Amino acid sequence: MKGRDCPLVLVVDGYIDDPAALGVPPYISPMVRAVTGAARDAGCQVAYLTADMLRRGDPVPDADVSVVLSGNTVPGKYLRSMPLSLKELTTLTPRLGGWKLIGGSSAWAPEAAAFDFRIHQDLAASLYDGLTGKEVKERARTLDEWNRWMLLGADLVTSHQDFPEPLVVEIESYRGCHRYTSGGCSFCIEPTKGRPLMRNPQDILAEAQKLKTLGVKNVRIGGQTDIVSYGSEDYESGVPRPNVAAVRELFEGLRDLHFDSLSVDNADPAVIATYQDESAAVLTIIRDCCTSGNVLALGMESADPAVHDANNLNSTGDQVLKAVRLINQVGGARGPTGMPYLLPGLNIICGLDNETAATYQIDLDLLTQIRDEGLLLRRINIRQVIPSRRAFNVRVNERRFRHFKETVRDEIDRPIMERMVPQGTVLRQVYAEVHDGNVTFGRQPGSYPLLVGIPYRVELNRFYDVIVTDWGYRSLTGLTYPFNLNAMPMAALTALPGIGKKRAAALAVKRPFSDLTDLFRAIDDPQVIAGLKDYVTFGPSD
Repeated sequence: MKGRDCPLVLVVDGYIDDPAALGVPPYISPMVRAVTGAARDAGCQVAYLTADMLRRGDPVPDADVSVVLSGNTVPGKYLRSMPLSLKELTTLTPRLGGWKLIGGSSAWAPEAAAFDFRIHQDLAASLYDGLTGKEVKERARTLDEWNRWMLLGADLVTSHQDFPEPLVVEIESYRGCHRYTSGGCSFCIEPTKGRPLMRNPQDILAEAQKLKTLGVKNVRIGGQTDIVSYGSEDYESGVPRPNVAAVRELFEGLRDLHFDSLSVDNADPAVIATYQDESAAVLTIIRDCCTSGNVLALGMESADPAVHDANNLNSTGDQVLKAVRLINQVGGARGPTGMPYLLPGLNIICGLDNETAATYQIDLDLLTQIRDEGLLLRRINIRQVIPSRRAFNVRVNERRFRHFKETVRDEIDRPIMERMVPQGTVLRQVYAEVHDGNVTFGRQPGSYPLLVGIPYRVELNRFYDVIVTDWGYRSLTGLTYPFNLNAMPMAALTALPGIGKKRAAALAVKRPFSDLTDLFRAIDDPQVIAGLKDYVTFGPSD
């Protein structure tokens, strides 16, 4: 079914959220671009719809082939969008024309039974085979196909509703896991993909250059199990020695393309702990070439040795601690965005084999040590295991699980957040995305950016600098900066530290003010006035 016989393929981006792929806005996944490239490689035209386009009522074109990518294997909270629900999928399916394929975790759902093909491995490769007259089956793309399809599908990004801002385009560096010979972690499907397949730095840079030419501003190097191991040809040991030269070639090339933001994703604590000199060199390259606020998500899963052994986990608690220390040492200084240059994140999975009540305390002890050593963690992701690879013999005690999460938020997340972004820190280029009542929420572009709440309404879809006033467990509160005391509305004045409604009313009536000393006309508390010195300016009133 090539060329003239297949004039139109409809690609529905229902959004995916997986350990190795972010695809929920403001991110666009590489898989949907690969699907587009595969269709074009087969001689077809492509129509593109996202879940949000469907929700706003955009028409579904009559296509010869319809492809849906959707599902999340790492459920999370989303700011303004989410993957296509199974109910939405059921409503959509009868409206799709031609023969139908579905990929992503939604392909496993009973609601996907109406599709002609439910693809679990590589949706782009299966689509290409069907379009070129071959049998539609499960297979992985070749390296040549991979590189070709990413270029052919690159301009899909310009049709996304978030283009050019705040869209973050994910670029894959390799697939698979270096621990494939041992089977890897019990819950993870990456080791089942076999020997890692590495993309050459020049091929990745060619894709990045094409995206830059199209107007992409923010990219994320993702899709890999461990960015520190990028380019390593040690495929057998399970703990590969980093290839510093390959990492340097890739990231210095990306830096020279001058994206507005450049970030990464996963790293293996065992590799960092085992090869500290090489890892320090790699971390330094990433620090120097990427945007500050960058996060390396570390897959510890559990610090309990019994759980580690039963599930063939990649790193021990001791290795995680060494990795966290080294990342802090290399990347802990504050960068131009207001965030530290490079920070570790930590993934914890509950419900793995051999878990007991003691497991939670072992994990908490490690987190407490990290906190007490004065180290920083950008995020602690705690979730229950999803049996996507096999079943597990532990039934999670929901009460214990919730108590553990609440304890981590209270005793670990909040103190580390206060240390990471102290009051008075100015976060640059926060993109305002959504209003919730009188609060505006926004984020900086990048991997796992902090959620910033501005306690008054500002214009959406533009950037602001924000000065930090308070913290939540996983988010913070801040004011737009500079904060012109003579021009800001009452709701904003009320949000100033130590002010409140009564003092805000006095400020509004008696302004304009010329300086801090002049504020005594409205506020007779020197301590409150002194507390405002880092937050306010005294510009004209209009």
